[in-house]
Amino acid sequence: MGKALIIGAGGVASVVVHKCCQNPDVFEEICIASRTLAKCEALKDKLAGGQTKISTAQLDADNTDEVIELIKSFQPDVVINVALPYQDLTIMDACLATGVHYVDTANYEPQDTAKFEYSWQWAYKERFEKAGITALLGSGFDPGVTGVFTAYAQKHYFDEIHTIDIVDANAGDHGYPFATNFNPEINIREITANGRYFENGEWIETPPLSEKKVYDLPEIGPKDIYLLYHEELESLAVNIPGVKKIRFWMTFSQNYLTHLKVLENVGMTSIEPIVYEGKEIIPLQFLKAILPDPASLGPRTKGKTNIGCIIQGTKDGQPKTYYVYNVCDHEECYREVGSQAISYTTGVPAMIGAMLIIKGIWKKPGVYNVEEFDPDPFMEALNKHGLPWQEDFSPTLLD
Repeated sequence: MGKALIIGAGGVASVVVHKCCQNPDVFEEICIASRTLAKCEALKDKLAGGQTKISTAQLDADNTDEVIELIKSFQPDVVINVALPYQDLTIMDACLATGVHYVDTANYEPQDTAKFEYSWQWAYKERFEKAGITALLGSGFDPGVTGVFTAYAQKHYFDEIHTIDIVDANAGDHGYPFATNFNPEINIREITANGRYFENGEWIETPPLSEKKVYDLPEIGPKDIYLLYHEELESLAVNIPGVKKIRFWMTFSQNYLTHLKVLENVGMTSIEPIVYEGKEIIPLQFLKAILPDPASLGPRTKGKTNIGCIIQGTKDGQPKTYYVYNVCDHEECYREVGSQAISYTTGVPAMIGAMLIIKGIWKKPGVYNVEEFDPDPFMEALNKHGLPWQEDFSPTLLD
């Protein structure tokens, strides 16, 4: 039915490749492209011989002209960007130049500033409309599935949504003293930034990890959860009419936070360049180089994740509450695709978003976040492709 160019060769890309190959009726052909060709070839070798035809390419995704040339050569129906968020705009520019649909899992972030927001990508809306192509932003889990969960709740259970609490809990254990479950550079920049949440039309900032609660999550039990800022808050505040409050919470162990604080105190989380032995280096990028590669955590990680949305609002004039969530097992993910659950929960939705575009179900010219489309096909695909969801109509609420 279609062809996909997958840019990236890390843990999430590996899941996307596996899942595309599990659906050869949709993905007849894929090309895996990355700066490190050996990683692309390793993925191809794992999956060669199936119905989906696989090719590879070396690519500097910071170079729009290179991306354009590869798109022209391979002629995909959709580009799935699972590279770094620093590269979103160069890849979007290449899609515009070649008239190809675009999917990503995280919004743009400048490399020299610890700041991420949708404004840079939303600015492309008119150009994508004129080009007649779709840009689907944030088709991971959070952002991604959390937006689809919210749209599904709005469509089926609420007349008005007033409060959304997104809770991302990872109860997995990889056995290392300190490691991150996705790109260390992005992970640490995100966690060390100020918290922020939306309430009554305003954004309220909090010091990093200063707001903590304990929440009892299905299948993994009580966990410490901390308020962070996350990009789906920005899009949901715009796209969910009448919403009064949106927050994002994530679990961290005390061990993780202690290591992170020490690294921060000695300057290893800084993105300001320093000169070492006559060369300019960025401490956080050096730290990334010595930490375990998240793609290597799969065989070591045991336990489960639980990610979902606790929603409050009204239906037929009466108060209503709803909790929709997915529980994912690290070891089951590794048995299926050779990756841990953090990569799995991001890679599966990226494949689903691309699949819905190729099928023409979620295809309309412009730049969109996932909650702007009909959630039902995506929710059905989650159950079918490895991320089944569960519902609770009387959840414990967060104050």
